[in-house]
Amino acid sequence: MALETDSVMKYTLIRMLKMAFIGLLLSMPFQVNAQSFDAEKAELGQRLFFDPNLSRNRTQSCATCHAPSTAFSDSRPNLTDSAASLGDDNQSFGDRNAPMVTYAAQTPDFHRNAQGIYVGGFFWDGRAANLAEQAKGPPLNPIEMGMPDEESVIERILENPIYPPLFKALYGEPIFENTQAAYNAMADALAHFEKTELFNPFDSKYDRYLQGKAQLTPEEELGMTLFFSQQFTNCNLCHQLNPLPGREKEVFSNFEYHNIGVPVNAKLREINGVTDNDVGLFAHPEVDDPSSIGKFKTPSLRNVAVTGPYMHNGVFQDLRTVILFYNQYNSRSAKMRINPETGLEWEAPEIPENISLTELQTGPALDDKRVDALVAFLKTLTDARFEHLLNASTD
Repeated sequence: MALETDSVMKYTLIRMLKMAFIGLLLSMPFQVNAQSFDAEKAELGQRLFFDPNLSRNRTQSCATCHAPSTAFSDSRPNLTDSAASLGDDNQSFGDRNAPMVTYAAQTPDFHRNAQGIYVGGFFWDGRAANLAEQAKGPPLNPIEMGMPDEESVIERILENPIYPPLFKALYGEPIFENTQAAYNAMADALAHFEKTELFNPFDSKYDRYLQGKAQLTPEEELGMTLFFSQQFTNCNLCHQLNPLPGREKEVFSNFEYHNIGVPVNAKLREINGVTDNDVGLFAHPEVDDPSSIGKFKTPSLRNVAVTGPYMHNGVFQDLRTVILFYNQYNSRSAKMRINPETGLEWEAPEIPENISLTELQTGPALDDKRVDALVAFLKTLTDARFEHLLNASTD
């Protein structure tokens, strides 16, 4: 009996030390390691991620709008040209493009840095402070998964005999005695799943190049030089987190907010009936600074070549169009004033105030060769398992 008691105490102590160590690792910024968090919670999160029963009509899961087959983005054909996702009610469309969730775990919690600049958070306006808070939003959004309240979500969870013992084992026997606690546990499990290597592999051609396992083509190498240049494009001013030469596990975003002059997606607005301007960061409940109006979070460029359409409202279909849109700020050429997708001049910004001209007007205009080189480099940021989509996107 004494030996049995000692074994239990030893196991309990090891478990406590393990959890303390995991907590320490999770508190560190940008730690994403399969050994640094509870794999059992991630497994529960995986079940939840693919469960359509957590939507009102039982037709939509997290994976519906963040499909593993398309780099965890939503490329389902619809009336909006995939600019926005179709809701669980099979008729509602939001006003923003569903962000991919690969590498989302790399995003810092919403905060103001030492310079007073807003950084991080989730959704395009940062209104969810962290990854778990983000996971709470879609089930209750009437134009997404459409559940009426948290209690209804928990009732759906309790319908499935697999869930209750898992929740109780991971979050405590009384977890379902408090709806808020149970809903928080659901979100926590989803966040754990999104921290796994499945979402954060860092195995693109670019990563393999840094490891000496792949060779860039001359065009890709030119694009990389341009991307990190302080003279020609300065793309890395907003799309680089780690200082050079520390490019390993670069997420290609500093997670700050900018207004880059994106025009209204008129086709989307015609379908969803939205009439108000999208004010971006200014819609965040903790932000009341007028200089934030029209600013949106800088997204990661990981998998960007296979997760169109682009911008917060999905207004551009092609990645090359995005490069040309940026290029217009540095060109006086009549050709560069034309949106190749419409054949017309670039439309006016939805929010003309607070445009980040200092960051946008960075150097000489790029010719077609350099535009193509940048696109080629951005394609090298595609995770290995999604590289087959690069060919599909050019068919």
